[in-house]
Amino acid sequence: MSDLTKILLVDNNPKYLEQVLPLYGYNVTTVNKACDAFNLLNSEENYDLMITDMFLSDADGLEILKKVKSNRKFQNMGIIVLTSLDDDKKIISSLKLGADDYIVKPVVLPVFLARIEAVLRRINKQKNLLSNTNVTINQADYFNSLTKREKDVLLLVTRGESNKSVAKKLVLSEITVKSHLNSIFKKLHVANRTQAVLLAMRTNFAKTK
Repeated sequence: MSDLTKILLVDNNPKYLEQVLPLYGYNVTTVNKACDAFNLLNSEENYDLMITDMFLSDADGLEILKKVKSNRKFQNMGIIVLTSLDDDKKIISSLKLGADDYIVKPVVLPVFLARIEAVLRRINKQKNLLSNTNVTINQADYFNSLTKREKDVLLLVTRGESNKSVAKKLVLSEITVKSHLNSIFKKLHVANRTQAVLLAMRTNFAKTK
């Protein structure tokens, strides 16, 4: 990876990763408390990825996830939760709160590095999509042209529902859902489902429903 890739490592025992990650081209900043992590995140420094332990002396990983994901400033920063606890409930909770990955210690270095790269690729792809989906006043107004049913469909899609699930919840056929989506794409002037969701997120459409 590029030496410009900046990682914030929040860990009670960071020595191994702190020493190893720079050898692979990462610029690593290390802290062992959540409060120190937030101070750095709220500074002028921008990080591409945060790797945080689930359990810290002053907070747990879920608290950190909630705070970070509630701040739009960090929407393009990847987050990996690193922990010695292999707990399905914690894993599911972390992923639901927006973690990009959940890795159980002890880490196997080649696998760990590959998973870091996978998260960074997804984040970079998202950045590119966002930069190509510039929100203008006209684009925000496009949502006013949607019918009530189209808004209902789009809202469920932004929540990750499949066409089948949308059809079931709105008591429609899947063909009708696809028809609504095609109409939504045309009205929002986007090419596909992903662009529609990104535009909805950037205009806070989902938050207003």
